[in-house]
Amino acid sequence: MGGFVLVAVLAVAVGLVIAGPRLSRRYPVAWWLLVGFPVACVRVGRTWRPLMAGCGLAVSRKAALTVVSGLVGNGAPPPLPRVPRRGPMRPTRGGFWFVVRLLPGQVPADFAKAAPALAEAWQVHGVRATPLRPGHVRIDASSQDPLAAPRLPQQRGSGRLLRVAVGVLETGRQWTVDLREIPHWLIVGATRSGKSTLINALVAGLAPQPVALVGIDCKGGMELSLFEARLSALATDRIQAVRLLSALVDLMVDRMAVCRAARVRNVWGLPETVRPVPVVVIVDELAELFLVASRSEKDEAHAAGTSLIRLAQLGGALGVFLVVAGQRVGSDLGPGVTALRAQLGGRVCHRVADPGTAEMALGDLNPDALKAAQAIRPDQAGTAVLASGEGWERARSHLVSETEAEATAAQYAHLTPDLPALCTAVGGKYGRSTVVLDRLDGES
Repeated sequence: MGGFVLVAVLAVAVGLVIAGPRLSRRYPVAWWLLVGFPVACVRVGRTWRPLMAGCGLAVSRKAALTVVSGLVGNGAPPPLPRVPRRGPMRPTRGGFWFVVRLLPGQVPADFAKAAPALAEAWQVHGVRATPLRPGHVRIDASSQDPLAAPRLPQQRGSGRLLRVAVGVLETGRQWTVDLREIPHWLIVGATRSGKSTLINALVAGLAPQPVALVGIDCKGGMELSLFEARLSALATDRIQAVRLLSALVDLMVDRMAVCRAARVRNVWGLPETVRPVPVVVIVDELAELFLVASRSEKDEAHAAGTSLIRLAQLGGALGVFLVVAGQRVGSDLGPGVTALRAQLGGRVCHRVADPGTAEMALGDLNPDALKAAQAIRPDQAGTAVLASGEGWERARSHLVSETEAEATAAQYAHLTPDLPALCTAVGGKYGRSTVVLDRLDGES
């Protein structure tokens, strides 16, 4: 009987070795949970103590002189060093994680420095250490690079209003941009870094929703004019942009008066019958708004910057949201850029051409995120580092081509709200019926 069991086990092992590559490609999650994760558990358990000692994360139980004189001299073996205690390993779709309790004198940065050595010893794609709570650090490991070929998960139902799934995170989870949670975003990236693809994904995700989309593209509208069928207004030069931003500030002030009269703190507290439609303002190439060559242009840039800062300061509660993008964003564009950056809580940094842009996007939030952004290679188009006040993550946007985004905008052109004041600011005549804001997520 024992021999039969041994033969069966060997047959299964040989079958897994032969069919393993094909099964792992076709059923990656199942393969990882049934085979990869158990092997990783054994590997981590076997290497934990020597890894901690080799990375300088183990602590001697007694002072060195006491050990030498009191134990080794009498022939007794020295006591094993203390190593940080780790919790149980928990699987994810493409990796695992566990919590480590720090020893006295240790900080999370010690484990972050040892992450490359941990990844090599455990034979995984990458390891990341992040603070969890005082005295504890979370270790996340990815068996493979989930950003190599991201697949956008299918959304069930209509989803949450102003929330768009745009790609995948390094942890394998869905990357979503939720404007209700983080109202204003800064997106930076060099040419062919994936910045435009991310904007395409945002527009394609917002187009089916009952929201107004407003574009500011001072490069003659070359980028955002593709979505003109779904835009309530589009400014294609700085003069138009200044007028449009001023009209948006006036719209925001009107909404402020409505909220004050109804004695509510934001537009979401208003009854549905009077709740104004949300407005998402997409600014492509921020530098074109702030670069000046004459006195008159300086006044225009100052007016545009002042309006953007006001929208960022007050817009979140009044249903006006900003998505600001640019190839280069630096303090050399003027003090208004730095003041605006402080109001943009969500940051997305693709590969950039100069360190100053990455510093402007991420430096004030997390130094580790800045290092990760500077490590993005030219062949990793679409890969970006996300940062907010809560932390940072690597992600990659789903590939949405210009043709797909343009077709989606045209498909939902009938949902474009008619905002006369904004149309007048840019000299447009849209004349579309007003869209009533429906509650998509069942929230009160």
